[in-house]
Amino acid sequence: MPTSTPSATSPLPNSRTEADGSAVVRVLSYNIRSMRDDTDALARVISACAPDLVLVQEAPRFFRWRKKLARLAAASGQVILSGGATASGPAILCSLRATVERTEDVLLPLTPGLHRRGFATAVVRFGGARLGVLSCHLSLQKDERYEQSGLLLDRLAGLGTPHAVVGGDLNERPDGRSFKRLGAALQDGWATVPWGAEYTSTPADPHQRIDAIFATEGIEVLGCGVPLGQPGVTEADLRAATDHLPVLTALRVPAG
Repeated sequence: MPTSTPSATSPLPNSRTEADGSAVVRVLSYNIRSMRDDTDALARVISACAPDLVLVQEAPRFFRWRKKLARLAAASGQVILSGGATASGPAILCSLRATVERTEDVLLPLTPGLHRRGFATAVVRFGGARLGVLSCHLSLQKDERYEQSGLLLDRLAGLGTPHAVVGGDLNERPDGRSFKRLGAALQDGWATVPWGAEYTSTPADPHQRIDAIFATEGIEVLGCGVPLGQPGVTEADLRAATDHLPVLTALRVPAG
């Protein structure tokens, strides 16, 4: 599988809570294409990444969607935190390490003729670290996408947490104005500490980065990228699981 950078040569730090209350948190962002592909491969990829949080895009939204998402969560060692059809696609899964304060699913304004979009959001704690979380899937239409990027920043500020993480399918490359808007306000994980591989689309021919994880200032990014070389993550599973490659990051979140 061609990549823009060498595969990861060392694993990301494991999840842990420090003596000062800060926490190392592993976050995975993944467009799962409504689980229309190989769900066993999808679960294996998620499990191998050992995430504390999984920021999902294109979760199942129709018949028995909760049951489908619950099966994926159980198969990958996670539980459902928020989202799915109630957020029009974005969802958040988490490990039992997370202490959940609250969740909220947000539907964005509907542009006639375009797909309804939304955010899945939550506030969680890991040790003494309190973290806002948002999963997004921005519009294919550039003007609507730019408006949604502003709504995302507003919603993030409204979570009322000292630190926050955003993961999503932006439907745009880093030189696009919506991607740049988010990157100006937040740390772009890959641009801050690149790890693994860069390009997220498509698994068969990775040639563009349209999926990303962002973190607010004050969070230390320990590495971020497509988890090629992560033990247990195989090229065969990445190709079979869905039509995007996942983004994995390890973050050190201060206590507070």
